[in-house]
Amino acid sequence: MTTFIILFEDNPDADLDIRKKHMSAHLAFLEAHADAISAAGPLSSPTGAGQGGLWIVAAETEDKVEQLVHRDPFWDTGLRQSYRILRWRQVFANGIRQIT
Repeated sequence: MTTFIILFEDNPDADLDIRKKHMSAHLAFLEAHADAISAAGPLSSPTGAGQGGLWIVAAETEDKVEQLVHRDPFWDTGLRQSYRILRWRQVFANGIRQIT
């Protein structure tokens, strides 16, 4: 299993109510896929302006991650402008080295 980080960029021209309108379905989607999506949340600038979101996902392939992204209820709303999928290897957690 590989760990991936997904960085979402929101569409700056999206309707401001989209997130609020679809949040319940988005959260239910995350809960339903908790076996793969271990963490998710919004990103913001230092001033608090929304800047997209981030997921941490465990999956066999990048294709599986893309499938998750496109099944998220936020995807078809126009809220998301783009996303990047990056492989991630954790080397430090909770004050403990994960590698030697």
